[in-house]
Amino acid sequence: MKKCYTLIKEGMEMENNKIQLNEEHRAELEKFTKNGEHNAHLITRARVILALDRKNKVRTLRINEICEHERISRQALCDIRKAFLEASSIETFLTRKKRETPPVEPKITGDVEAKIIATACSEVPEGYSRWTLRLLQEKVVELGYIDSISFNSVRTVLKKHSLSLI
Repeated sequence: MKKCYTLIKEGMEMENNKIQLNEEHRAELEKFTKNGEHNAHLITRARVILALDRKNKVRTLRINEICEHERISRQALCDIRKAFLEASSIETFLTRKKRETPPVEPKITGDVEAKIIATACSEVPEGYSRWTLRLLQEKVVELGYIDSISFNSVRTVLKKHSLSLI
């Protein structure tokens, strides 16, 4: 026999992972979807939860129908339902989590920037009248400050610090 449980969380009843929203939460989600100020991904999440809501409905949509209507996969629907059930409130469910670390660590750190600026302020190599971006790029790599860098990155560092090679 299937074990049936009820979890009451902030006015929402969930029985066997069936979502039943109260009127206040339903109105909040509907306002969120119709507002048009939010990320399309988050609006889709809210619409999926509204479609999964089973309270006071004569006919509930099947999972395949919801997936078709929202143009998402079954796995995405399951992930959205799981995230909603695990969220502490609707607000946390509808906000994107701020990434703690960037996807790729920046190559040019403050130390490398300082070395690029110091190189740009130093004496020009023999045979040249002034520093160029490409010359700076080659010198920085040659000195081992960084393994590789584009001349545009050198330009960005100089521009960031309001420095000119002229």
